[in-house]
Amino acid sequence: MSHPPVQLGTFPTPVEPAPRLAAALGLGPDDLWVKRDDLTGLGGGGNKTRKLEWLAGAALAEGADTLVTTGGPQSNHARLTAAAAGRLGLDAVLVLRGAPGRSRSGNLALDGLLGARISWAGDVDQAGLDAAAAEVCARLRAGDARPALIPFGGSSTLGAQGYVRCGEELRAQVPGLRTAVVALGSGGTMAGLVAALGTESVLGVDVGALADPAPAVEEFAAPLTSEKVTVRRLRVRRDQVGSGYAALTGPVAEALRLAARTEGIILDPTYTGRALAGLAAAVRDGDVRPGEKTVFVHTGGLPGLFGHADAVAYAEEGAVTHDL
Repeated sequence: MSHPPVQLGTFPTPVEPAPRLAAALGLGPDDLWVKRDDLTGLGGGGNKTRKLEWLAGAALAEGADTLVTTGGPQSNHARLTAAAAGRLGLDAVLVLRGAPGRSRSGNLALDGLLGARISWAGDVDQAGLDAAAAEVCARLRAGDARPALIPFGGSSTLGAQGYVRCGEELRAQVPGLRTAVVALGSGGTMAGLVAALGTESVLGVDVGALADPAPAVEEFAAPLTSEKVTVRRLRVRRDQVGSGYAALTGPVAEALRLAARTEGIILDPTYTGRALAGLAAAVRDGDVRPGEKTVFVHTGGLPGLFGHADAVAYAEEGAVTHDL
C-alpha cells in the first residue's frame, strides 16, 4: 500500500553554474552545473531527506512512534533519520557499526544533539548490522514501543521515489542535460535518478558502501520506470573506492581542494569527494565530454568531514600562516 510522503525538506533545491570548476576539469564554462542537494534544509542537509519524506510518511501511516535505522558511525542517513524523527515528534534509535568512544565528532555529535539513542553493533558486516537492528526492534516492541525499521541508507524502491522527484527537477532546471553524476552508496539515490532520467543519463560513482551496489540500483529503479533497467545498462564507475569506504585517497583529497578553491563548495571525503573524483576521471577518459551539459549532484555530507581525521588534517594543512 502506498502512503503519501511527509514534508521534511525545502524543494526544489537550486542548480548553480560552476564555470571555474568546469575549466579545472577540462570542460567548457557552460558545461557544468551543481545540483545543491546539500541544501535540503533538515538537520544539516543532504540527499537522505528526499528518501525520508517517503519512508517516514509510511512509518507514520503505520502508527510508528520510533524510527530505527542502521549505518556507520559517521552515517549521514542516521543523522537525518534522527532529525526527521525530531521534526515528526518520534523517537530515534540508530544501530551503528563499531563501538563507543572512537569518535565523538562529525555526525555523531549531531546525532546526540538531535536526541537519538545509539546502539553499537560492534565490528559486523551488513548482515550482522541488519540482525542487530532486528534485535533492537524486537526489544522496543517488548517494551510497548512501535518501531519502524528504515532501510540502510534509506534505500528502497519507496525511498528512491524521492530521487525521481529530484530527476524531474533537473529536467526542468537544466534542459538538454546529458549526464547527472552522483555518489553511489546504498543505491537508492541513483535508482531514483535513473527512473526519472534514464540509464544513459546517470553516472554513479561507487563509494564502497556495498560490495556491489549496481544490483541494488536495478532492484530499486525497475518498478519506477517503464525502461528496462539492468546492471549491464547502468553507468557505474568503480575506480574511486581505493582501500576502502573510510579511506581518504589522493584523488578524493584533490577533489575536496578543487571544489573549495574554484567554487567555494565544500564536499565530504566519503561520498561527494569520491563523486567529483569520479567525474574528473570520466572527463579524462572521455565518458563525460566538453560541449555536453553535465550536472554534479551534491548530496551533502559536510558534517562527516569533521569526523574524518585524515580529511581534517589534509584541510588544515592548506591553511598556511603568512606574515603580512
